[in-house]
Amino acid sequence: MAFYDLSKEKRIVLVELMNREIVSEISSGKLNMLPAYFADEDTYIRKTAYLATGRIYKANEGLQKKILVLLNKLFTSENEKVRQSTINAAGEIGMLHFEAISELMEKGLFDEHHIVRNAVIGSIKKMGEKNPVPTLAFAKQFLHHENKEIRREICHGIELRGRTHPQDILPLLRELQFDKTARVRNTLVHVLGQIAYKKGCLETVVADLKKWENQALAADALEEIIDVHERYKNFSVKTQEEAIAYIEKHF
Repeated sequence: MAFYDLSKEKRIVLVELMNREIVSEISSGKLNMLPAYFADEDTYIRKTAYLATGRIYKANEGLQKKILVLLNKLFTSENEKVRQSTINAAGEIGMLHFEAISELMEKGLFDEHHIVRNAVIGSIKKMGEKNPVPTLAFAKQFLHHENKEIRREICHGIELRGRTHPQDILPLLRELQFDKTARVRNTLVHVLGQIAYKKGCLETVVADLKKWENQALAADALEEIIDVHERYKNFSVKTQEEAIAYIEKHF
């Protein structure tokens, strides 16, 4: 039975059971249920397991080294869901101690399976929001990687930090302005749109785009920004009309 097919009471009991089992296995170093939870077909079982692993790491300093050893062991699994869950657990840890999981993130970035690489994107998003300095330094290393998918994934991964602190990621995005790969360019334009509709963000993004050498890309980004203000009109600080007026006045 799937996680959300259970009643609320049964879900609470299941989560408590999973937490006890995970703590026990981490303490003993003997894996049994944790790999099974990480490999479960139900997304919410996997999520419960990796969130629990992250919470245990943050709450139990004495278990931190054991958790890191187990995660490195789990990442060698042939099951892509186990590797995906391992990266997601590492992302929870990286919000506190990025250096402890940086090697795992790099391995995940080059994993053969897309769900593992997508887990890296998601992890960079949450780590970039909570622990930006080492996360963005890590991302910067791969902005000009020969693999176009790595460049695209890194561009996408730093987006969430940019929604609240666009000034932190704009220097990194600017390095991609002449990327010739369509998927990277499209992701760059998308991210510029996504970081421009919150309070104070449009002003910061527009001021930065004025300085970009690739003004053709900047123009495409401005079109996306205007479009985003309509698509996300319930969440945007400015209306689309106000965004257009601001761009026309200041760009």
